[in-house]
Amino acid sequence: MAKLRHCCTVLLLLFTSVSAHSDFFTSIGHMTDLLFVERDLVSSLKDYVSAEEDKLQRIKRWADRLDALSTAGSQDPEGFLGHPVNAFKLIKRLNTEWAELESLVLTDVSDAFVSNLTIQRQHFPNDDDQTGAAKALMRLQDTYKLDTETISSGRLLGSSSVATTSSVLTMEDCYDLGKVAYSDVDYYHTELWMAQALKQLEQGEESSVVDAIAILDYLSYSVYQQGELERALAFTKKLLELDPSHQRANGNLKYFEYQLSKQKKLEVDDNDEEQRMWKENRGRRDDYLPERKQYEKLCRGEGVRMTPRRQSRLFCRYYDNGRHPRFVIGPLKQEDEWDSPHIVRYHDIVSERDMEKVKELAKPRLRRATISNPTTGVLETAQYRISKSAWLGAYEHPVVDKINRRIEDITGLDVSTAEDLQVANYGVGGQYEPHFDFGRVTDQ
Repeated sequence: MAKLRHCCTVLLLLFTSVSAHSDFFTSIGHMTDLLFVERDLVSSLKDYVSAEEDKLQRIKRWADRLDALSTAGSQDPEGFLGHPVNAFKLIKRLNTEWAELESLVLTDVSDAFVSNLTIQRQHFPNDDDQTGAAKALMRLQDTYKLDTETISSGRLLGSSSVATTSSVLTMEDCYDLGKVAYSDVDYYHTELWMAQALKQLEQGEESSVVDAIAILDYLSYSVYQQGELERALAFTKKLLELDPSHQRANGNLKYFEYQLSKQKKLEVDDNDEEQRMWKENRGRRDDYLPERKQYEKLCRGEGVRMTPRRQSRLFCRYYDNGRHPRFVIGPLKQEDEWDSPHIVRYHDIVSERDMEKVKELAKPRLRRATISNPTTGVLETAQYRISKSAWLGAYEHPVVDKINRRIEDITGLDVSTAEDLQVANYGVGGQYEPHFDFGRVTDQ
């Protein structure tokens, strides 16, 4: 019990660094804290299980002893109670020992764990975080053209982590993703994830929460909303095979059949260009970015390719920036990334130790990144910027000042008029889509 209370205190201290923050899904840095908190909660849970097991063992010993006594006495009750010691002990057991056993059974060893969990839950991610993380998965799905099977199995190309059993989406996970899409009136992703949930259910996954009827209900409506009446009707019939009394499905069956008969009478041409374009672009986000296809191609590594001749003109070199005093003895490692416009990369500019110090300084101050509203000029959050950021001034730590001076030496620019060093930490499916990045000077 003392160990559980101690664990509760430790967890409370652990969360002081993140309790003031929200939007966990927008920052991997803050999500790492959640991993450690969960690990300590699991440790607390194991302590509770051990305490429960110890309690049950004590009760079992009581039961075994009392069973032996009552069995012996019931074989010859009168002879057994003829012995005055047996009579005394029977009365004593029923008067005091059973009361002690009752007290033991009623002892709630979960108090410390439940109290611990209750304290921590107020700092846990909320529904908005879960929704944000779900939308992030779907954003990655669209950007990298991943199918639901690939994501569900955890086999994500380019992922730095190895897929484990914890990286696999269960049927219930897929169902929840579909529900998030449905709540967002995103019927394209609703269909994809409900279909994946149904597939895993039919492959033998079990659930006490979700059944085929609930999945088919979402599936039929989502494909109907995308104009596919025949498939909507097929899913509805499949649902009614499982539950003939399903009220909504029976109503939908008649409606879909009626709409389908009307459609056939009008002889809708499936090759109609407008309908073809609609089907091709279904599920695409209708937002401000006309260059989205090119942008997503770049994310997938499908952008403009250099010819071998242009590639051959790119070099790596040691660079001293015109024999700058700081780089004469220790020149910079410079690499050509692109020829026109000329883009170069500098290697080993900041040491690992300095980077860790920057992260240490920034983490407690990370807040959801904002954009400036082009109309009002007010800072606000936006769905196309999924990250948290912090600002560090040169005066705050020698490391920040050293990085600023390093930038000056490399570029020849004066950072005294620049904004502070911005540290950005991206979350699940983190992104900052292409945007115009400039400031406005208001009239005085």
